Amino acid sequence: HLIIIGGGVIGLELGQVYRRLGAQVSVIEYMPKIIPGMDAMLSKELQKSLKKQGLKFFVNHKVTSVTNTGEGVKVTADNKKGEEVVFEGDYTLVSVGRVPFTKGLGLNNVGIKTTQRGQIETNSHLQTNIDNIYAIGDVVKGAMLAHKAEEEGTMVAELIAGEKPHIDYNLIPGVVYTWPEVAAVGKTEEQLKKEGVAYKSGSFNMRALGRARASMDTDGQVKVLADAVTDEILGVHMIGARAADMIAEAVVAMEFRASAEDVSRMSHAHPTYTEAIKEACLAATADRAIHA
Repeated sequence: HLIIIGGGVIGLELGQVYRRLGAQVSVIEYMPKIIPGMDAMLSKELQKSLKKQGLKFFVNHKVTSVTNTGEGVKVTADNKKGEEVVFEGDYTLVSVGRVPFTKGLGLNNVGIKTTQRGQIETNSHLQTNIDNIYAIGDVVKGAMLAHKAEEEGTMVAELIAGEKPHIDYNLIPGVVYTWPEVAAVGKTEEQLKKEGVAYKSGSFNMRALGRARASMDTDGQVKVLADAVTDEILGVHMIGARAADMIAEAVVAMEFRASAEDVSRMSHAHPTYTEAIKEACLAATADRAIHA
């Protein structure tokens, strides 16, 4: 029995691996939902899917202590009502976020400024307070993603070469490599509500898709959020087979500021998983999905 503390990306990816290997897996998450930073639809759908695979979830649980009993581990947590709950297992995987690994770099020797979290402070050009030193990737603010670091490395090289590059951080996709895969780019529905943006939403279920039925990967859906007035795509959230690859279509569309109708009018090969994006865009454009 593996007890995972933290229902974020890494905890769930590794939790599913151990479940496939035959372990019992329990996930304890402090927030009311797993993958808390992502759109609520993705959290709900992924939990439903992983539950079917045998993972157990305990959201709204605050871990208060972890004890090595010699024979295993004992994890104590407070549930939503404040009642104490005890979990016993063989191992605990602590997966409650990451911190920048800046210790021992000698930043103090040259006077590079860091934040309280240990991140290196940079300006919009990723330049530190020391003119000839730049910082990229996991040691600076933003998502701790390899492809984000890659874009930043390219940007710094171009800046040094005298060019004028730009990164739109809103358009860096995020992926959870579980199965089904989860992928997203742009704003979540919760963010749009918070920002007071008038938006439309269009969704399409994978179970209505020919390719998904053929491969028996029917869990999941694609959701497209578009501006209520201009129809510009503001966010795309998907869960299903090959979502990690499919999200690139959404990134391309949003880089070119496409409308939901633009994408819905593009021919998508049949049978493919990406047809779900076209259908979700049709749904966002006056609820016109063909196979819903």
